[in-house]
Amino acid sequence: MPKSRVPSHGRKARKSAVKSKAVKKKPAKKLAKLRTVAKSATASESHAGEVHRFVGVSLGGGKMDKACVAVIEYYPKHNKVFLSRLVEKIKSDEVHSADFKIHEIIDQYHDGIDLLAFDVPFQLPNTLRNPCCGEIETCDQPHIKWMWDYTRKLHKKKKPRKLFTAYTQRCVEMYLSSELEEPFTLQHAMGANTAPLLARAMFLKQKLKMDCIEVFPKLSVWRIGRSLHVMKSHLMFHKHAVGGDDSRKAILHALSTHNIAFVYDQDVKLMIENNHAFESFICALTAFLSFKGLTEPRPEGFPENEDWVEFPVSSIKWNSF
Repeated sequence: MPKSRVPSHGRKARKSAVKSKAVKKKPAKKLAKLRTVAKSATASESHAGEVHRFVGVSLGGGKMDKACVAVIEYYPKHNKVFLSRLVEKIKSDEVHSADFKIHEIIDQYHDGIDLLAFDVPFQLPNTLRNPCCGEIETCDQPHIKWMWDYTRKLHKKKKPRKLFTAYTQRCVEMYLSSELEEPFTLQHAMGANTAPLLARAMFLKQKLKMDCIEVFPKLSVWRIGRSLHVMKSHLMFHKHAVGGDDSRKAILHALSTHNIAFVYDQDVKLMIENNHAFESFICALTAFLSFKGLTEPRPEGFPENEDWVEFPVSSIKWNSF
């Protein structure tokens, strides 16, 4: 069987694609190399102390080459956070799918990942997972009741008055649109743009034996940037085709200036050029903040069996770790 095209070790790979005429290595040599790498990594981690890893995955469409994976490492002994690996433009070739390559990158860390963050939903809306009677007007499930309460409250102060669609929407999308300091429009989980990405994330998650969270990069960028006093214009337009690179540069500069996380210069350049790479890093950073208890809890009364998006608290104490 042909060997995988994803590097088995190393801090980062700028591109996942490699020419198909790869030199085949003998199994014995590959096994010896992997043992050496594992031994070296173990020795390095022992010297540095305990390590916690957080992975961020930014997905493109199922047949696109925009997917990126970022790995952040946190060393409590030294209170240091750094971007240890960034892989961009993960795409399929004639032998391996992009999804296989994403799994292979993650599998290289075995059980050493504390939390993995997707930038899209990875399960169907509650109504499709737990079918109701088929009519929202009479359904008594907690999330449907919450949606009704929210809608009636919204109708009192906003027009036009529209009903929700429980098979495409989730409570969290409704909540983020009006209950924070700014309105944040999170696309419906089963909407036309997000549904293919949800399906891809569901497929990827089937094999992953680790805790996963959902992150809304735009909201995370806003909260992180505000805590670092970055201009609002940069935070709202970081993914725009025109001016987005300048915004990403300003945000990354603020992170560096405040000594939040160490990022290699080539990775900074890569994230300025590629928004998907930048958002995979933001996802991983949000996972780290969740690990440190610096993300918002579910609001009171929010349905327990509903999806929740992890996003940073409004006032992040960066000196608390």
